[in-house]
Amino acid sequence: MDTKESYAVVTGASQGLGKAFAENLARKNINVILVSLPGQNLKELCGELEQTYHIKCHYYETDLSVHENVMNLTEWLNGSFDIHILINNAGLGGTKKFTEATPDYINTILQVNVAATSLITHQLLPNLLKQPKAYILNVSSMAAFSPIGFKTVYPASKTFIHSFSRGLHEELKGTSVFVSVVNPGAMKTNTEVCKRIEKQGFWGKLTLLNPDKVASYSIRQLLKKDSVIMVNPISWLVMKILPIWIKLPLMTQAIKREIEA
Repeated sequence: MDTKESYAVVTGASQGLGKAFAENLARKNINVILVSLPGQNLKELCGELEQTYHIKCHYYETDLSVHENVMNLTEWLNGSFDIHILINNAGLGGTKKFTEATPDYINTILQVNVAATSLITHQLLPNLLKQPKAYILNVSSMAAFSPIGFKTVYPASKTFIHSFSRGLHEELKGTSVFVSVVNPGAMKTNTEVCKRIEKQGFWGKLTLLNPDKVASYSIRQLLKKDSVIMVNPISWLVMKILPIWIKLPLMTQAIKREIEA
């Protein structure tokens, strides 16, 4: 597959898993377009990738919680590039009592996690379908497999992503576009996140993952056409085995400990 003039798009690319996706794609000699919020050093990251891996890199800074921004981004992408990989990684979590959440807080999570992922995929799909081979990877979460108190909106949004991806995968069978979804747990994105997750106790420590390993494995499985990628088989098995009446209070208590800590 000739990728010299085609690109992989990564949203939420400035840090954590998104940055790891960008670096792993660049290592494979794949040109990348990085999308993230303004003020996240995206220009510097793009320059580093170009210098280190000798690939082409472009970047676009925008807030994906705003509908108009999403449409402007996809218009620019379609008008400027051939795209053969789309990684919808941008997402917002959040741990808060629902009664203390503001309308803006709830809306932002839904706009980024649900609306932006759906719309970017929809708008870029004609571009992807023009390519001899193309791939879409949507980043869901282990949280997609259980509701969680004190998170409420986030797991529901990731359940949507998982369902959306599985449905689109089935719909696009027989085309040049392959759709996959990855369901990682919490990741070691920075020291603060590690400490916060570890306060959840055993469950939090069990699911803590390395972003680079998650990105590397996910891209490898995507190119192998694995439609549902599980990077932490232990936590996935626990989630599958435990009935909802056990795992829902168990996970809620873990999150409650995090809030209290």
